[in-house]
Amino acid sequence: MEFIRTSNLYSLNKSTYVNLRWIAYLGQLSAILIVQFLLQYKFNYFICISILFISILTNFYLQFRIKENQLNNFTSTIYLLFDIFQLGILFFFTGGITNPFIFLIIIPAVFSSQYLHLYSSLIVVTIITIILSFLTFFYYDLPHPGELHFHAPDYYLYAIPVSIIIGLFFLVYFGYKFGEESRIRKKAYEKIQELMSRESELLSLGAQAAASAHSLGTPLSTILLTVKELKKEIGSDNKISKDLDLLLSQSIRCREILKKLSLNPNIKDEFFNVNVSLNDYINEIVRSYQEISKKEFIINLERYKNPINTNKSIEIMYGLRNFIGNANKFSKNKIDIFLISDVKSTIIIIRDDGPGFPKDLIDKHRLGEPYIRTTDQANISKYGLGLGTFIGKTLLEKNYANINFSNSTETGGAEVTIKWYNDNLKLI
Repeated sequence: MEFIRTSNLYSLNKSTYVNLRWIAYLGQLSAILIVQFLLQYKFNYFICISILFISILTNFYLQFRIKENQLNNFTSTIYLLFDIFQLGILFFFTGGITNPFIFLIIIPAVFSSQYLHLYSSLIVVTIITIILSFLTFFYYDLPHPGELHFHAPDYYLYAIPVSIIIGLFFLVYFGYKFGEESRIRKKAYEKIQELMSRESELLSLGAQAAASAHSLGTPLSTILLTVKELKKEIGSDNKISKDLDLLLSQSIRCREILKKLSLNPNIKDEFFNVNVSLNDYINEIVRSYQEISKKEFIINLERYKNPINTNKSIEIMYGLRNFIGNANKFSKNKIDIFLISDVKSTIIIIRDDGPGFPKDLIDKHRLGEPYIRTTDQANISKYGLGLGTFIGKTLLEKNYANINFSNSTETGGAEVTIKWYNDNLKLI
């Protein structure tokens, strides 16, 4: 899908960036005019206005000449670097590192860390660090009234860029980490949407096939009846009789095919039943795996005393199928499924006799996150990137479930506990 392919690219939303630049330029213009005309402090007013005018022209060009809604990584980096140099020049003529607005120079780096490539962020951070170092030693005096001149002690003067650079690295690091996690989760959620869309299409296709079989039954019966009557009337005409025999045999064949697709009780339950319990979900999923797997599935209902019926949910079906499928994949011989319920809650426990969850992921509570890998080199080839677990956990949590992962003390294999409060289960 084109959307999924392009969503992985590093980009900056043009309209958001343009609006932020207008706000920044309005603030800069206000500060320049207030200092020059209201406070009447003397400074390089004309140069600052000229720099601001050029910046405004670049924003008009960005807004009206560049047609892309998402600025690519290269274009975004160029514009962010321009903004950094523009601020650097303004600060050079208005007090350098002693300007109280000097912290604003790190804002482009925060944007870069969240939306652009790591290399772009490193370039931006490097340029800002160089500019801050330059402005510490070279700058025009801060605008001031008359003979009163602000002079910061050296220890304080040098502390300002150090503190800003520390804040710069801190914010950029966390911005990069949050941006990376956001992109990973976005990609994983898109995968969920793709899978659920495919599942809905399959169910819809099954329902349409069954409905079509029912609708086609009557005209097909009419065709069969007509062919039989024609065969009686034509009698011994060999040429036409052979054609009618072929038409009759093919009509009978179509009737047999449609009969398989017709709405018998089992198919009706599969597609249209809106009053199912969690036991029905489990039985349907296990039945599908028993057709392709030689492993033993044991469903324990001894403590399943209070079944709650719900509307059938594709999300619950797919979420449970992921966990049962994982148990089938990693188990040696047997998968135990326990259904437990009382007046307050309903619990499903899925336990296998395989190698269990990787210890490093269990200890760090990272199970359920997308695109993770275990450091256990002995078993790393057996495990994927955690996407299936993430999908199952997300879909079930969306339907009010609480998920817990552990390794079984009885079998040593993986154990997934899925719990619903009955009041929430009734809302599905």
